[in-house]
Amino acid sequence: MASTSPPILPLDQSLHDVSVEIGRVPLRFPARVPWLIAFLFSLGLLLLFVVSVTWLLTWGVGVWGLNIPVNWAFAIHLYVWWLGLGHAGTLISAMLLLMGQDWRNSLNRFAEAMTLCAVVCAGIYPIIHLGRPWFFYWMFPYPATMGVWPQFRSPLEWDIWAVLTYLTVSLLFWYIGLVPDLATVRDRAKKRGWQVFFGIFALGWRGSAHHWARWQKAYRTTAAIAVPLVVSVHSEVSLLFASGQVPGWHSTIFPPYFVLGAAFSGFAMVAMIALVVRHFFGLKEIVTDRHMDVLAKVLLASGLMTAYGYVFEVFDAFYSGGEREIATTYDRFFGIYAWSYWGAILFNFVPLQGLWFRRVRRSPVLLFLIGTSVVIGMWLERYMILVTSLYKDFLVSSFGEYHTTFWDWGTYLGTIGLFFTPFLLFIRYIPSISIFEDKEVLAREKREARDG
Repeated sequence: MASTSPPILPLDQSLHDVSVEIGRVPLRFPARVPWLIAFLFSLGLLLLFVVSVTWLLTWGVGVWGLNIPVNWAFAIHLYVWWLGLGHAGTLISAMLLLMGQDWRNSLNRFAEAMTLCAVVCAGIYPIIHLGRPWFFYWMFPYPATMGVWPQFRSPLEWDIWAVLTYLTVSLLFWYIGLVPDLATVRDRAKKRGWQVFFGIFALGWRGSAHHWARWQKAYRTTAAIAVPLVVSVHSEVSLLFASGQVPGWHSTIFPPYFVLGAAFSGFAMVAMIALVVRHFFGLKEIVTDRHMDVLAKVLLASGLMTAYGYVFEVFDAFYSGGEREIATTYDRFFGIYAWSYWGAILFNFVPLQGLWFRRVRRSPVLLFLIGTSVVIGMWLERYMILVTSLYKDFLVSSFGEYHTTFWDWGTYLGTIGLFFTPFLLFIRYIPSISIFEDKEVLAREKREARDG
């Protein structure tokens, strides 16, 4: 029986049209001026990052607003935030591939690239937060002449393995999925330079049955490895907090709470990027209104699950009967950092309710604004979790407020440049949407429409 659901891609286009539409982006780049403006801006932020890190390494982490008791602040807050933004790439690509959800095919490629860039931005923070970052290799179990091994009970050790594992698997998954498209662009390129460039990275792909069989096995195996990483990596990050005795952190709800929050912010970021790519590259026949509708539904669902975590975090605090837990919860509601808690509630969940309506889900402007609101809200949530639990220590004499400095903000804004500079190069020189997977979906839908 033919499917009764509407087609994912418009059926009035041919398979050749799909190759032309997606392949023309790297070969005959259609948005040179907006891309150049964005790239120059991101280079400026990247320069700010270099200056900020150089200043940090010269004078030490004291140039940040860190103090006692708030000795975890922007560095760890933004580590968690960046890592969360990268989670949707793996979810869209790996999990939906294994589930056979074809709507992923127009979104997965740039979502995977977003994951790689975000993980790099996250991974840089624990290193520069070390105080002596040039000794970061001490966290690896290398054969040191002094016989000193890393302390595997240290959260810093958990970080290095979680980030490196996630980055390695995500990179392999992204590159394996890219190989057939690199061969397609190689064969369509007219200039010798492009033919050589894409030919090298296509690894001699010729599209034979043997190549496809090996590729399918490698692609699905890597996807099966990547899916558990979504849960394990952010669960590990949450255990950095939950394994301590700090009020507001010591909770078994943190692993699912962090994983769902990461997916929530990541899907919001994917929606924003998809809308920008769709608009500036003229890909409305590839990234369709139905893609936006489904992505908005997933964003709404993940947001409601995150809201569930908010409710039960408060419930657990009062149910525990712990005086310090309850005091921390009240402080989040009414204390000097209450703006971060209520800001997270406002930005995360109020605009999100518009996604119950189909007209809002299919409006590019409204969906982009809702995605932006969620990204801001999750930034505020991470800030709230860190600072409101730390600034009031167990002793009144240890209470102390946290105030950001120019170098806190400089490093953060610099990582935005670190994120967008390679990402903009990716969408400029590499097919940002999967050609062969979209052609496969279109061919099947044409066949179903003809048979139906």
